Amino acid sequence: QVQLVESGGGLVRAGGSLRLSCAASRSIFSVNSMGWYRQAPGKQRELVATITSNGRTNYVDSVKGRFTISRDNAKNTVYLQINSLKPEDTAVYYCRVTTSLNSDYWGQGTQVTVSS
Repeated sequence: QVQLVESGGGLVRAGGSLRLSCAASRSIFSVNSMGWYRQAPGKQRELVATITSNGRTNYVDSVKGRFTISRDNAKNTVYLQINSLKPEDTAVYYCRVTTSLNSDYWGQGTQVTVSS
């Protein structure tokens, strides 16, 4: 059974940075994509960034130029580097891994809080 364990969240002042990590408990067969979502109180869960198996990345417009998604296949880990944080980035951030065999794994979420 695969588990995705997230870490790196916390309380940061506006303009600061965080690096979120999401480590799989074991290698996942035939990964299609890895991604980060976030959900603020009272809001729908929002796709923030994805990285495909061939390394192609995509970002929601609001984080372009500030967030960077990356992966370390040897460590079964996906990262989200978040810079120039704004209060509106405050949310619970979730990682997700999908496979070409239609598996879908989610992390437990890590809280990011940005103070003004």
